[in-house]
Amino acid sequence: MTKSILVVEDDKSIAELQRDYLEINGFRVDVEHSGSAGLAKALKGDYDLIILDVMLPHVDGFELCKQIRTSKDIPILLVTAKKEEIDKIRGFGLGADDYVIKPFSPGELVARVKAHLARYERLSGGREQRSDEIQIRSLRIDKASRRVFVNEREVPFTTKEFDLLAFLAANPNRVFSKEHLFERIWGLDSAGDISTVTVHIRKLREKVETDPSHPQYIETVWGAGYRFTV
Repeated sequence: MTKSILVVEDDKSIAELQRDYLEINGFRVDVEHSGSAGLAKALKGDYDLIILDVMLPHVDGFELCKQIRTSKDIPILLVTAKKEEIDKIRGFGLGADDYVIKPFSPGELVARVKAHLARYERLSGGREQRSDEIQIRSLRIDKASRRVFVNEREVPFTTKEFDLLAFLAANPNRVFSKEHLFERIWGLDSAGDISTVTVHIRKLREKVETDPSHPQYIETVWGAGYRFTV
């Protein structure tokens, strides 16, 4: 089944280049050139992945990502010329799955798109066949429906947040480095930025911990990584 991708990019030459390379690789691609038009199409359309330029007219890519994440759990890639780490952290904090710095080769973009789609399909596909749950104290993770409950109150999670939490909880008391978690959840090896792991761990703690500054579930093992404690 052909995967459908939305590209929101105000530079028409860059947008056309992205579309050409993605279509050559078998994807169906829609393009919008403004944030407002891109948001409308993203919320209305049935896409498998969305690529957002950060510097967009009307609505920038950060705000677009934030609004799309309220109703979509598909992979979102941010594309920008901004290289500052604070911008990367902001993007990951809003739910982006990857942050691609301009200039980049079209082949690299296609490779990242394929990696995210494969990872998303592997982790979310066939969920009807799984009925296992993880129950640890007041935390309940329903892997079949991809829902998380804290004290029996459902808490919303993005795709990658859920994947990271479920992986850690399924491997309790083991220490995983940032690099290992990045490879396991994002599946991009060194092609991405492992700072996203730190951002996602912080988001997880905000959602599942009673006191995020003194976590009872997700502990930091200094110099080594993170451990889900049972």
